[in-house]
Amino acid sequence: MSISSINARNQFRGRIKEIIEGPVVSEVDIETPAGLVTSVITTRSVHDLELRVGSEVIAFVKATEVSVAKL
Repeated sequence: MSISSINARNQFRGRIKEIIEGPVVSEVDIETPAGLVTSVITTRSVHDLELRVGSEVIAFVKATEVSVAKL
């Protein structure tokens, strides 16, 4: 499954590896073929979407800025 109105490069299909739930926001770690993607979403959305470890999901990435620092 993919969403055709969004560029395919911005979609990563994967499975939820871990959910770190907070009172307002939660971190959702998604294991994808490209690597681990972490999303910070509201805890309410985690419950509304019934997200669970092992759920198959699509991570959509929208970045307006990427910072780089030299090591």
